Amino acid sequence: MKLLNHVVSLFVILIIALIIIPLPAFLLDMMFIINISLSLIILMLTMYIKTALEFSVFPSILLITTLFRLALNISSTRLILSHSGSAGQVIKTFGTFVLQGNIVVGFVVFLIIVLVQFLVITKGAERVSEVAARFRLDAMPGKQMAIDADLNSGLIDEQTARRRREDIQREAEFYGSMDGASKFVKGDAIMSIVITFINFIGGLIVGMVQGGQTFGDVLNIYSIATVGDGLVSQVPALLISTATGMIVTRAASNSTLGEDVSRQFSSQPMVLLLAGCGVLALNLIPGMPHVQLLLLSAFLIGSGLMLRRKLEQSAAAPAQQASGSSAVPEQSDETSYYKNIDHIYGLLPLDAIEMDFGYSLIPLVDEASGSSFIERLVTFRKQFAVEMGMVVPTVRLRDNGLLNPNQYVIKIKGEEVARGEILMDYYLALDPGNRTGEIDGIDTIEPAYGIPSKWITPDKKDMAEIYGYTVIDPLSVVVTHLSETVRRHADELLSRQEVGQLLESVKIYDASLVSDVVPNVITHSNLQKVLCALLKEGIPIRDMETILETVSNNAAAARDPDMMTEYVRQALHRTITRKWADGGQIRVITLDSEVEKSIVGSISKNEHGTYLSLDPQTTQKIITKLTDCIAKVHDVVNTPVILTSPVVRIYFSKLLQQFYPRAVVLSFNELDNNIQIQAVANVTLE
Repeated sequence: MKLLNHVVSLFVILIIALIIIPLPAFLLDMMFIINISLSLIILMLTMYIKTALEFSVFPSILLITTLFRLALNISSTRLILSHSGSAGQVIKTFGTFVLQGNIVVGFVVFLIIVLVQFLVITKGAERVSEVAARFRLDAMPGKQMAIDADLNSGLIDEQTARRRREDIQREAEFYGSMDGASKFVKGDAIMSIVITFINFIGGLIVGMVQGGQTFGDVLNIYSIATVGDGLVSQVPALLISTATGMIVTRAASNSTLGEDVSRQFSSQPMVLLLAGCGVLALNLIPGMPHVQLLLLSAFLIGSGLMLRRKLEQSAAAPAQQASGSSAVPEQSDETSYYKNIDHIYGLLPLDAIEMDFGYSLIPLVDEASGSSFIERLVTFRKQFAVEMGMVVPTVRLRDNGLLNPNQYVIKIKGEEVARGEILMDYYLALDPGNRTGEIDGIDTIEPAYGIPSKWITPDKKDMAEIYGYTVIDPLSVVVTHLSETVRRHADELLSRQEVGQLLESVKIYDASLVSDVVPNVITHSNLQKVLCALLKEGIPIRDMETILETVSNNAAAARDPDMMTEYVRQALHRTITRKWADGGQIRVITLDSEVEKSIVGSISKNEHGTYLSLDPQTTQKIITKLTDCIAKVHDVVNTPVILTSPVVRIYFSKLLQQFYPRAVVLSFNELDNNIQIQAVANVTLE
């Protein structure tokens, strides 16, 4: 690899030297062959890459190859004018092959190639590069917000988010470079025409004045050399121009160009059938070449029929597989099947998480339709396990004919907890609150966070990102809604079996700790209560070793699971601080001392434990004051964090559950000593 770096540097120096140092004909032939081969390699490479960033060095390569061609043009011109039109075998062969004894035809062919490159390919690639660079630079803020949204919802991890941000930056830089690099190709085409006229006119002058030959001989010699030199340089230039157009028009894909073309052309066999019939109908025109038309029409119609048969077979295969793997054996009817009471028991178990979809949304989650829903779900399950220390149960997917075609429902243990509505052929544009323009669309509310949004058509996606909207595809909307729903109901999903699996994972590296604590110090049921209480308030339970050690150390002081949870929370102070602090500080709403005294004075105790018996008037006053404080700091604090003393925390948290389920209540003992606490509001009884 280091040697390759030196080779590239030496090659650039060699190109500069070619402009000054005369080359012999043999070496010039070798350089022309290298130029053609290099151009062909670059063209093939642009066709087999999946994204433009896989060939991000292309703008620099474009400059090097253009400079290489110009250096060879200068060397060949020197030989043509100084060696009576003899500039090597490659130039002579190209010129003789194209001219075929006719100077006018040869020059016309050469000019057509140059003009096609200059006016069609290079001009189009230049315009595409310019527009792509502008749109990608304008869309960068929206894409960054979309990455942040995926990261916050747990769909991607920090490493993936960092890689995506780098890709966005590199993509913008690439298209910005291509906008300028395409000017090299344009200038090269113009220079080729100039060099051609110099070779031809200069050659005629040199041949007539210094060679002592007839005008016909001079014209024949220098026309061959001129056209040959022009073609030897323009064929690689045409390949590079085509590669330039190919790479800037390449849409984002997970496949190469050949795979995309074959898949997308073969996806519509009816188009081939109609085209074949159209070609066949051309035989009705008198004078048309019937043999060629019949051959082409037969090929198109045959290909269309073959592709249609193949698609029908592939569509029938899943249906046969589904019918062959039916969970219910074939019976004469449903009644006879359920005469066996054991079969009825099979209807009773509930899935932890279910999702029902209207029929229009089935392609959104069907892998056979190319959906990546399962992959996204696996990614979320992995991220949630790393973040919260709990594995999300299997999600059961069903179609539901009773739903609106565009609706979906999320159920926890058989009961609906959330629902949403999706427009399949649209994008959801979220209003971040600082947009610079208004986009037309269908007003709606984003289902996961309740953000005002619009459903927009795909053609408005780039413009919405320019205006500052965060644009999300329908699949991301569903996955984000599911992930947020799972986070809110994580405590309900932690079953006794899941607790047992968590303990088994701890046994792998600390078996003695588990055997000492469970069930000798705390029972499985009480440990489940502690873990569920942590999850209910968004506290990760991944550090099971610390949780079990804290339970063991405080077993004598706290038999009540609620009080044990408070001790565990204090032991997890680093985790809690990391989760709610930002930049070494945390903004909180505090409780006045009189408020805390009222709460402490209202704590009652019975045989079932302690509870808060605050009178309704005081409760109403505290909630009203807290509501005012939350409204005042809404622009500063997205999620309200209330900071209390350790004694008050658990009771105030339970009090707020019915008013602000998403509010976070922390105690002073749950924060690191090095964290800076900033009180933005204070709840009083006055």
